[in-house]
Amino acid sequence: MKMRMLGKTGLKVSEIGLGAWQLANTQWGMDGCDEEEAVRIVAAAIECGCNFFDTAPGYSLGNSERLLGKALGEGGKRDAAVLCTKFGHDATGKTDWSAGALRPSVEASLTRLRTDRLDVLLLHNPKREILEGDQGAELRGECEKLRQEGKLVSYGASVDSSRELERIINWPGAMAAEILFNCFHQEPRLAFARAEARGVGLIVKVPLDSGFLSGKYDAVSKFAGVRERWSAEIVAKRGRLIEKLKGMLPVGMTMSEMALKFVLAHGEVSTVIPGGKSVEQVRENCRASGQRLDAATVAAIRALWEKELATEPLPW
Repeated sequence: MKMRMLGKTGLKVSEIGLGAWQLANTQWGMDGCDEEEAVRIVAAAIECGCNFFDTAPGYSLGNSERLLGKALGEGGKRDAAVLCTKFGHDATGKTDWSAGALRPSVEASLTRLRTDRLDVLLLHNPKREILEGDQGAELRGECEKLRQEGKLVSYGASVDSSRELERIINWPGAMAAEILFNCFHQEPRLAFARAEARGVGLIVKVPLDSGFLSGKYDAVSKFAGVRERWSAEIVAKRGRLIEKLKGMLPVGMTMSEMALKFVLAHGEVSTVIPGGKSVEQVRENCRASGQRLDAATVAAIRALWEKELATEPLPW
């Protein structure tokens, strides 16, 4: 596993991290793994050299943090791990952006994660007024207090667009940002160079487009649960684009590997956090850290986005 620096945090992170949203998660129609398998998934990630783990209080109503804390604690791996969690949506499903809710949320996350510090705390997809306004400034002030107390190493936000990423870059204390970026969603790349220049480490979420870029779905796939958000027309368009991407696959490479390697081809990215519903999925994802995707394939994927999606983006 290759490592990269997470902006100016001083933290060195694995190129492939683990997105822990799926750990024992049955929300939104998810068929999440059981708790024993969740612990095995974390252990497999560690065995593959992964040290970056992304979670949130709202993932599986606190179970994701709890199981991650259990797996790292029982394995004696906490000190080697870089833990990222979030604020804004709590373990009961409630949303609360008040500054007074931040410290209790952090304390609860620390308890579930069995640790005395968070390496990264992100505001969890905040609205524009929080990214820009006085309420956001108050929240960042509370983050700074917690950082000075040693309960946080760094803070930032999880967002979806280059415009939102630019706002985080402009925060005086921001050192990290989580951004939606993949073969189908390349618009955020517009702000990558600025993030790197300001020392804001980039954590890439949804790199496999909720499973579509794994290659296991096509234009006529049917979905239940959270993926029901896609209309038949959107599924058909995704399927058509997947076929074009399959035509770009280097010999011996899976779709998942190509999609993850495409993200890692952007040097501004610190780590990418695919989820994993099984040990084998985690191992396959981690294999993407290695030989780089060739420049011609990177250029072809960028050109496909420019032609097909730049002006008519897909809903994720």
